[in-house]
Amino acid sequence: MEITGQRIVVVGATGRVAKPLSISLAAAGNEVIGAARFTDEAARAELEAAGVACATVDLYRGDLEQLPTEGVDIVLNLAVAQSGRWPTDLRINAESAGEVLARVRPGRFLHCSTTGVYAPKGHDAMAETDALGDNHAVMMPTYSISKIAAETVVRTVARIHDVPTTIARLNVPYGDGHGWPAFHLLMMQSGQPVPVHVDGPTEYTPIHDVDILRTLPALLDAARVPATIVNWAGSERVSVEDWCTYLGELTGLTPTFDRTDQCLESVVADTTLLESLAGPSTIGWKDGFRRLVETSFPDLVQR
Repeated sequence: MEITGQRIVVVGATGRVAKPLSISLAAAGNEVIGAARFTDEAARAELEAAGVACATVDLYRGDLEQLPTEGVDIVLNLAVAQSGRWPTDLRINAESAGEVLARVRPGRFLHCSTTGVYAPKGHDAMAETDALGDNHAVMMPTYSISKIAAETVVRTVARIHDVPTTIARLNVPYGDGHGWPAFHLLMMQSGQPVPVHVDGPTEYTPIHDVDILRTLPALLDAARVPATIVNWAGSERVSVEDWCTYLGELTGLTPTFDRTDQCLESVVADTTLLESLAGPSTIGWKDGFRRLVETSFPDLVQR
């Protein structure tokens, strides 16, 4: 299944997840409007070269004048603020999501949330009906709560304007040129220990860009009023310890670990609902991480 022939607004289009998604959607024959502040002219040029029309917006200031108000089939809200400042992050993550939805009123709206909204649950998988909480407080004090607030705003505005909506709680996104594993590889390259939680192994369910794009049509088809909530994650659980060890096997680098309670603990997503909608992941974590190393760190690959 492929999205094609649609008029799509991507909010936060210069982000690590949103940029490759915008480029792929434009290549598939959609009219893609990428919305961002565009303080980085190189990012704007890359998007425009790929056929993405760029609209300058400022979510903090509420400057949305360049966003279309008619004829939009889909809005993908992937904007995120992680400043650590409450007024900023609540404004951008929560309030602006509702303002975009109310202004554009598309045929369908997908809001990218995070599995960081769940209350800590040890090594148990977190389902969409589980309790919410502040599991990122130790490193990002505003993140979980502002994203919970965003979900509430989106659900309310979608109901008021009768816009079918999906709230997708993303786990660890990564791709051929980006992601948390790439950051860990940089730490390994510089000889820094990788933080892992004292309640190890520190497990997640990472999802590759290929599967983010592949599952998008099913997530949009599931959009409803009230909003559908679904975990957006890979089918395999893997620990930071194991993926750093594997990165070491690919590169010849030896990871070291700093076991601490001052880092994120395990956040494992239950993907039962996602797989019922879109099937299991097609990119296994080892294949995905190998691709990441080969594309982003070709000089480190063991031949």
